Amino acid sequence: MGNETIAAFSEGLAATVERAGKSVVAVHARPRFASAGVIWRPGVIVTAEHTVRREEEIKVTLPDGSERPATLAGSDSGTDIAVLRVVEPAGEVAARSSIETRPGHLALAIGRSENSGANATLGIISAVSGAWRTWRGGRLDQYIRLDLTMYPASSGAAVIDTAGGVIGIATAGLSRIAGLAIPASTIDRVADEILSRGHVARGYLGVGLQPVALEDRRKGLIVLSVERGGPAEKAGLLVGDIFVSLAGKPVSDTGDVQNALEAVAVGQPLEAGLLRGGQERQIAITVGERRRD
Repeated sequence: MGNETIAAFSEGLAATVERAGKSVVAVHARPRFASAGVIWRPGVIVTAEHTVRREEEIKVTLPDGSERPATLAGSDSGTDIAVLRVVEPAGEVAARSSIETRPGHLALAIGRSENSGANATLGIISAVSGAWRTWRGGRLDQYIRLDLTMYPASSGAAVIDTAGGVIGIATAGLSRIAGLAIPASTIDRVADEILSRGHVARGYLGVGLQPVALEDRRKGLIVLSVERGGPAEKAGLLVGDIFVSLAGKPVSDTGDVQNALEAVAVGQPLEAGLLRGGQERQIAITVGERRRD
C-alpha cells in the first residue's frame, strides 16, 4: 500500500469520524468519567446502563459543545441499555449500518469528551454469532465482539462501520474478556419498550425446574416447585410434571425455557407440552411478568 493510498485511507477515516461524531454525546451520570451516548431518535439518547450511576442531575455534552440536562426514561441491566430523554439535541440522529457484520470487518468506536470533542478508536470485529443471553439475563440479537481499545469513556460509544453506519453501541459491561457491540436491533427493541412502559417486561412461569432424562432418549424438565399464585399454578401445573416442549419446541434445559419466554409477550398464552403420570398433555400457561428488584 503506497503512501498516497494510506493518506487517502486515513483522511477517509477522519471524515467518517467527523460525520459520525455529529450523533455522539458525552453523558455525565457517574463520578469522574463521562461515558458516551448516541442520538438514537429525535430527543432520545442511548448509552450503556452500567455507566448511569444516578437517576437525577444527568447532563449531556452535545456535538456543538453545549450542555443540556437529560432525564432517565428507563434502563435495562440485562442488555446494558439506558435511554435518556432530552429536549431535541443539537445533533443528528445516528444513521444505521446496512452491512452484514462479519469477523474481520473494520470498526470504529466514536465517543465524546467535553474537553477534546469527538474521539475514536479503530479495530476489527473479532467474532459474530447469533442471539446471545448475557450474564445479566438479557438477550442480544447478535453477539458482536470487538477487538479495539476500550477507554474509560468508551462504553456507550457509537460502533460504526467504515461508511459511518452505526452497528450498535459499545459496552465493557457484558464481557470480562473484550468489549462488545450491543446491536442496533436490540437497542430498538429495548428502547421501544422503555419509552412505552418505562422498563423491559420479562416473562416468567413461576416454577422450579431440573433437567431429567426420559426413557425414549428424550430429555425434559421436571417441575420441582410451583410458586403459589404464579402463572404455572393458575394453569394447573403440579410438582412432578415434566416439560417436554414449549411453543411446540423441545425443551431440555432452562435456557430453552428462557428462549421460549422471549418469544411470547407478558399476558399471552404459552403452550406447554407435559408428561403427567406417563401421559402426554397440553396446557396453556399465561406468561406473567417477573418482579423487578
